[in-house]
Amino acid sequence: MKTPARRSKRVNQEESETNVTTRVVLRTRKTNCSKTRAARVRPDYPLTRTTSESEMKLMPPEFFQIDALDLAPRLLGKFMRRDNVVLRITEVEAYRPNDSACHGRFGVTPRTAPVFGPGGHAYVYLCYGLHMMLNIVADKEGVGAAVLIRSCSPVSGMETIQERRGLKTDKPVLLNGPGKVGQALGLSTEWSHHPLYSPG
Repeated sequence: MKTPARRSKRVNQEESETNVTTRVVLRTRKTNCSKTRAARVRPDYPLTRTTSESEMKLMPPEFFQIDALDLAPRLLGKFMRRDNVVLRITEVEAYRPNDSACHGRFGVTPRTAPVFGPGGHAYVYLCYGLHMMLNIVADKEGVGAAVLIRSCSPVSGMETIQERRGLKTDKPVLLNGPGKVGQALGLSTEWSHHPLYSPG
């Protein structure tokens, strides 16, 4: 069996609003059946910028209805809110239907049906029977693409986040994995199909 070729491209980008340096990593893996590119960004910690309610606005459905590889970098720095918990997206990973790790690659099933909905809806699934993974559906209805939210930084609701996570810390380890993000938001698979461009 041949080992897939890997190529990385890193780009440094300054965000003047937050004075945080981020790194974009694009990976390409060639296999016999598909080409996968994942977009990831991780900022330096801590993110200290405070955000008021008036600064946060809901993104329209059209914002999400683009190719997953284009949507992924646009989600970075955006906020997610549930109850009193507000998180800032710091790392994402894009999946297209031809990617070997994409849940949409085998077509519509009861579990993967949300991935085939219109862009801007949530797709939440249980991983290893333990972790709730939050994906944001990308592209037009029927495509089967999504962006996985890999990590976030807390903006507000720290006590609730720590309680849900069972961890009393304000270090990056609190939200540095997709399962931790789902736990901090208190998500379940019932959140699948929920439109992320409307409050609730």
